[in-house]
Amino acid sequence: MTDSLAEMLDERRHLLDIATWLFGSETAADQIVQETYRRWYALADPDRAAITLPRAWLTRVAGGICLELLATRAPHTAPAPRRPAPPPRPRSDHAMRTHHDHVARRFAAACSEGDTGALRAVLSPDALVVSDGGGKIRAPLRPTHGADAVALFLSRLLAGIDVHVEPVNGRTGLVLRQAARAVAVVSVSVAAAEVTAVWIVLNPDKLEGWHRS
Repeated sequence: MTDSLAEMLDERRHLLDIATWLFGSETAADQIVQETYRRWYALADPDRAAITLPRAWLTRVAGGICLELLATRAPHTAPAPRRPAPPPRPRSDHAMRTHHDHVARRFAAACSEGDTGALRAVLSPDALVVSDGGGKIRAPLRPTHGADAVALFLSRLLAGIDVHVEPVNGRTGLVLRQAARAVAVVSVSVAAAEVTAVWIVLNPDKLEGWHRS
């Protein structure tokens, strides 16, 4: 799956961050990641060997599990508003984080310019975008797949919105604002110098801590 223990630990931390970010519970996130890996090992050996970017596959599965669980939540059980989580302790994977930062900033520049061509260039061909509206805003219920569809979706979504590059869950991400108020927070998954997944939080309850005074 990965080449070193450091990469394995980083991969798990990445999945935990995504699950916690989308689902709002560290306990649930651990169970989601466990189920993600269970589905990985449930694959037949040839199917698993055919996956060229396991991290991207695992990210999509973890996101899908989160969406399945969120869909079963009653409206009144939405999580309480949360402030942004503090950045994690520095790890030894400085080069990996720097690589992520470079790709994320390319992505942010393309988003800021509304350049669909530049967006397609930084997106993996099988990239996806997942939106979490929390039932408080009209957002797509299903992920959008494919670089062309994702680039078009993002160029439409970001029209007229100020894009700011800021730390999101300890890594380079985007905060979208109108009149100093955060309207969305975006984190990205990166593999092979491309963005493989875009996670957009639109739920107003989760954006309170991102507003500027």
